Amino acid sequence: MDINALLKECLAAIESMMPQIMERRYRIEYKPDSSPVTEADRFIEGKLHDLLRNRLPDLRFVGEESYDFQAGGQDGYFVLLDPIDGTENFCSGLKEWGVSLGIWKDGVHQGSLLMMPELGEHLMTGDPAPGLRSRITGFSSSYHDDIAAGIRDAIEYRVTGCAVYNIYNVVRGSFARFINPKGAYAWDLLPGVMLALEHGCLVRVNDADYHGQFLEPDRKYRVDIRNRHNLHPG
Repeated sequence: MDINALLKECLAAIESMMPQIMERRYRIEYKPDSSPVTEADRFIEGKLHDLLRNRLPDLRFVGEESYDFQAGGQDGYFVLLDPIDGTENFCSGLKEWGVSLGIWKDGVHQGSLLMMPELGEHLMTGDPAPGLRSRITGFSSSYHDDIAAGIRDAIEYRVTGCAVYNIYNVVRGSFARFINPKGAYAWDLLPGVMLALEHGCLVRVNDADYHGQFLEPDRKYRVDIRNRHNLHPG
C-alpha cells in the first residue's frame, strides 16, 4: 500500500467535501464534557472512515467522534483521526481548525497528515518544511497553572485553540515551541508529533523524551514540542 498516495487521496477528499462541511458548520451539539461537536465533525469522520476501510484491509479505525474508549491491540492497519481539531474555533466561524490523520501498521507509523482546510495549508509525511525561525511559544487553550507561568516567561506567545495548527507551526518553524501541560488525546496529538519527529523537533510526552512509540487512544498525554531552530530561552 502506497500510504502517501492514500494520504493525498484523503486530502483531496476533504477539499472536495468543503461545501458539505461548511453547510454543517453551525449545526452544533454539546458533549457530556460541554465541548461542542458539529454535524461536520461526524460527516468528515464518516466519509474518511468509509474511504480508508475500502483501501486498508482489516482496518482498526479510531475517530474522536466514534471511539468507545476501550484500549485494544495494534495488529494490522490502525488509523487515528480527529476530523475537526479546534471545533470551538470552527463552530465560532474562525479559520484556525484542522484535520489530524495518522496511519500505523503493526504498531509502526506509516504516515500522517495535518490539514487546515480554510487556511489552504497542510503537511504530510515526506513533505519538506520551510525551516523558519521564531521566538513564539504556542500554548494549549485548556487552562493549567503551568500555562500562566509559561506566558509570564515567554518572549512571545499565542493561544490558538487548535493543536493541529500549533504543531504544524512548530514543525515549519513559525512557532519555536508548543506546550500542552494539561493533556490531550492521541488523535489530537500523535499524527502531528510524528511529523515533528520526522523534521527533527525535540518532543517530550508526559515529561519524558519521546521517540515515536505508539500512544494508546484511551488516555490523555501532556506534550512539549520544540523546533530544531528554537530561539526561545530555556
